[in-house]
Amino acid sequence: MNKINELFNKEISVINMGLESFYTDLKKQDVKAIHVDWRPPAGGNKKMASLLSRLK
Repeated sequence: MNKINELFNKEISVINMGLESFYTDLKKQDVKAIHVDWRPPAGGNKKMASLLSRLK
């Protein structure tokens, strides 16, 4: 059996980052998952993120 097939014979655990609806759908399917409420720095605004990075 190749490595890919071995992967699908194991229990899957998921770390969801971002849209909580993905996490909710996984839980409805009894998939072991955790949700991380992550958002890009400065809400995705590149100029603000650049300014914030200078504060470090």
